[in-house]
Amino acid sequence: MKMHVGINVTDLEKSMEFYSKIFNTDPVKVKADYAKYLLEDPGLNFTLNLKGKVSGNQVGHFGFQVENAEEVIKHKDRLEKLGFFAREEMDVYCCYATQDKFWVTDPDGNEWEFFYTKRDTEVHEPTKSASCC
Repeated sequence: MKMHVGINVTDLEKSMEFYSKIFNTDPVKVKADYAKYLLEDPGLNFTLNLKGKVSGNQVGHFGFQVENAEEVIKHKDRLEKLGFFAREEMDVYCCYATQDKFWVTDPDGNEWEFFYTKRDTEVHEPTKSASCC
């Protein structure tokens, strides 16, 4: 697994400048409202998501990127057996990619996703979930 963190930012250029220095690498994907870093050490998929305004907690969501769709289902089944409600979203467009995923929410309302990216796209169509990307 690779940890995924998506944060909301108000100035994408300034944020990319900061995180490129922090991570010592450039983003692997940049759009007008989105930037993605894939780090090997630590294993991290880190995204910046442009918003008109942010206040308080700047975290959009947390997640785990897995290797295939079977792992998504394996983790969903495991967590449901432990009593978690999992909101499933299969074959959705999100974050300029087609993905299979599910979401769970922690006691404070922070959303976590387990997802598999099938392919990159030029389409950024959020699903019904407000937490996409």
